[in-house]
Amino acid sequence: MTAAEHSTRVLSTHVLDSTMTHRESGTGTPIVFLHGNPTSSYLWRNVLPGIPSGRLLAPDLIGMGESGKPDIAYDFADHARYVDAWFDALGLRDVVLVGHDWGGALAFDWAARHPGRVRGIAFTETIVKPMTWEEFPEGGRELFRAIKTAGVGEAMILDENAFIEQALPAASATPLTPADLAVYRKPYPTRESRRPLLRWARSMPLGGEPAEVVTRIEAYDHWLKSSPDVPKLLLTFTPGAGTMMHEETIAWCAANIAGLEIEHSDAVAGHHTPEDQPELIAGAISGWVRRLGLHQ
Repeated sequence: MTAAEHSTRVLSTHVLDSTMTHRESGTGTPIVFLHGNPTSSYLWRNVLPGIPSGRLLAPDLIGMGESGKPDIAYDFADHARYVDAWFDALGLRDVVLVGHDWGGALAFDWAARHPGRVRGIAFTETIVKPMTWEEFPEGGRELFRAIKTAGVGEAMILDENAFIEQALPAASATPLTPADLAVYRKPYPTRESRRPLLRWARSMPLGGEPAEVVTRIEAYDHWLKSSPDVPKLLLTFTPGAGTMMHEETIAWCAANIAGLEIEHSDAVAGHHTPEDQPELIAGAISGWVRRLGLHQ
């Protein structure tokens, strides 16, 4: 694929009562890249150019990035509704999904509910199962206890914008440039605009809560375990700042996700792996897609 063919377009699509923006390049099998909290499609900017085949699409989730900001709760169910409508509006079928953080959870959830439309799923640093507080990485426990505390979480995320200003840089092994941080900060200039960030953070399935999120994760875990015909790829790295997927979680994936390959790199990455190791991620996904014939 030439550089011209890989030029990325930024497109806006009417979705339900709002709009969703996405980056797109290439042609062929759709490969959809879903981001998490508090990022946007910008997370994939250095990954997409390294993937030489496929129709590459990276949306901004509703309320995030350059997508619309409707007056909704921004819970998991809302995000899933808008993701569903975006897939349908673009007529996407036979899709390869790539997910990070909550984007991985949304990918699993979409695949479990649309099993006839998914060809494969690659994921890194995402939510694979409900967790006890003890299972959650020790470095993040107190942060998430504070976020889930009424009044405290609002002050941190809505007033201080802590998920952008503090948590995002702290969970990347490679320092974000001021220009990159400015892109991530831009969608959230006001207290109201930051509601999606707080709701996502409070949705982390810890200690059985929120119950509705735990239920959705248990449903997609059943599908992950019972779908050996759908190839799956877990990308892991030497743990860096904020890493969620440690040895115990990786072992759980190996035992409970059918059709799974695990590709490990000794390179260091924090939680935001596409920021830290985009070339390695692109290479691993490209090789996996080519090896399994998913791009045809």
